[in-house]
Amino acid sequence: MTELESTRKALRDAVAQAEHAAELARLLDTAQAKLAAAEQSAQEAKALAAQVSELEDRLDDERSDAERLRKELAEQRYQAEVAQWKLSSIKVARWNRLGDALKSGKSNPVRLAKGIKGAAKAAPRPVAPKRKPVAAAEQKAERPGAAFQATAATRTIEGASFRLKPFRIPTGPNTRPHLTAAVIADPHAEALLRYEWRQTTGFTPRDFARVLPLEVPHLLVVESVTGGPWAEEITGEPGDGLRALLAWCAERGIRTVFWHTQGDPADYAAAAALFEHRFSVEAAGGWPRLQFGVQPRVHNPLPLSGGRVDRVLTLEQLLPPHLSYPDVLTSYRWPAAVDVPPGTPPWRLSEIAACGTSIGPEPDSRRAHAALRRAYSGGTMTERVDELLERIGLPSARATLNVSVILPVPDAALLEHALAQVARQSGVTQLILFGPPGAGERARDVIKDAEVVFRDLDPALSTGGMLNHGLDLCEADLVAVMDPRDVYGMHYLSDLSRAFLFGTADIVGKAAFYAHLRNAQATLLKQPDAEYTYTPEIAGATLLARRNALRELGFPDLTEGWDEVLMRQCRTDGVKVFSADRFGYVRVRDEDRWLLGAAQLIEYGSAEPHALI
Repeated sequence: MTELESTRKALRDAVAQAEHAAELARLLDTAQAKLAAAEQSAQEAKALAAQVSELEDRLDDERSDAERLRKELAEQRYQAEVAQWKLSSIKVARWNRLGDALKSGKSNPVRLAKGIKGAAKAAPRPVAPKRKPVAAAEQKAERPGAAFQATAATRTIEGASFRLKPFRIPTGPNTRPHLTAAVIADPHAEALLRYEWRQTTGFTPRDFARVLPLEVPHLLVVESVTGGPWAEEITGEPGDGLRALLAWCAERGIRTVFWHTQGDPADYAAAAALFEHRFSVEAAGGWPRLQFGVQPRVHNPLPLSGGRVDRVLTLEQLLPPHLSYPDVLTSYRWPAAVDVPPGTPPWRLSEIAACGTSIGPEPDSRRAHAALRRAYSGGTMTERVDELLERIGLPSARATLNVSVILPVPDAALLEHALAQVARQSGVTQLILFGPPGAGERARDVIKDAEVVFRDLDPALSTGGMLNHGLDLCEADLVAVMDPRDVYGMHYLSDLSRAFLFGTADIVGKAAFYAHLRNAQATLLKQPDAEYTYTPEIAGATLLARRNALRELGFPDLTEGWDEVLMRQCRTDGVKVFSADRFGYVRVRDEDRWLLGAAQLIEYGSAEPHALI
């Protein structure tokens, strides 16, 4: 009997093992299929990027061809004018008129006499044409940055020449489209301000009364410019053009601001005294301080097409003389690292760091990420303009980066860990929690600075169903989904939401991230090349989206794979998805065969020292 029971038990174990093996085989097939699909999507994305790069090159070539053809056409027109002038000169020449008279009066003595008399008189000679300079092609600049692009595509370092793909200056979005500012500034300051409002520039002391009424501004901002038509007007004794401009503004109730950013304050003191409000980048002249800040639209880690050169450059090599500011923005993104000398202006360091470039004698991605975060925390131009508008009494209405977090917690054992991950985030104004009884009270004890909306778990609802229900309760501009099993660093949401300041995606997350498998004690890194790219998909546990865009999409009614289906819907609907940096998040699982086949092994040990900065 005992032997029979042993046989039965062995058979049951064999059947169970066979079923387990079959399940593993099925999971492996599924994982391989997903990996193949991901690889295909990545290849498609690379192919599209290559096509975009090819089209940009063709566009540059076509622009060069168009410029050449315009010059050739202008030359042909000039030669035609010369030929016409020569013909006209021949016609009025005395000998030519005399020949015409002889020919026409050959059989008529009276006509001959009149013709010879007329030919004897002097006739005015036509004016010779002059070669005119070729007019530049018209560039429409209705949006910020439309006529503000890089032009220097080549750099030379130690005799080696490098051809760069210029950084494309974005044309928007505009932070405060309801506000119009007339701005007199050098190219650097103009680049910092152009995305903060509708900006009118390029007017002069002679034509401002004709240009500005086309769209009457709410304020006038004048920087301590060093060149251009306004430099003499604001240096030393104020010029008549400046006085007329300020009088024009006063008649219309337009606020006037002088911003001292360079040069000796004493040189601008007389002109600054005529303005209603005065600011300075330094504590000078007793004026309120308004420093430069990074401009997220142009100071960001979006890479150059073609990536970085594997070199550490000095600041002199990075920024050769006479570069336009758009070309400076290209240079910022070019090297692996920049070794800067002591005394480099803090604003320059912040701009380099905000572009994701390591500062120091060697590249270091962790240090570069921390420096990028510090550059943004030091203040953006959007925040600086908020300060300016508050001081002069104009409203600064704009979209926020406040976040509603949706957090389903199906296992009571995960509650404390999950709440701790949310509590350490900044920018969270609302938590939508699905959990076991009593979880709502505990969440309100832990989450002090955000509204907590609690709903009991509904066994009939899938994870996607809960997320849809939670989405209806969200009130913030951005919506995040968090997984109670995973680890989120204290800068996770602030780092992730930064992408909405410089990107055009409606959904942001991580396609590159660290993972930890507890059973194997292994730390993995998935898709490190997917940082700072528009991508076919991101991990659902890292999703951060604009609320309205997410409501239009909706979550699929699934528990497993809801994020994959959502990403497919994004691709179908043309919704942009952006993958940010790889830091600040760790996916934690006991085991994950798909990750083992799709990520690289970093080490056996904790992932947090690698992921959390």
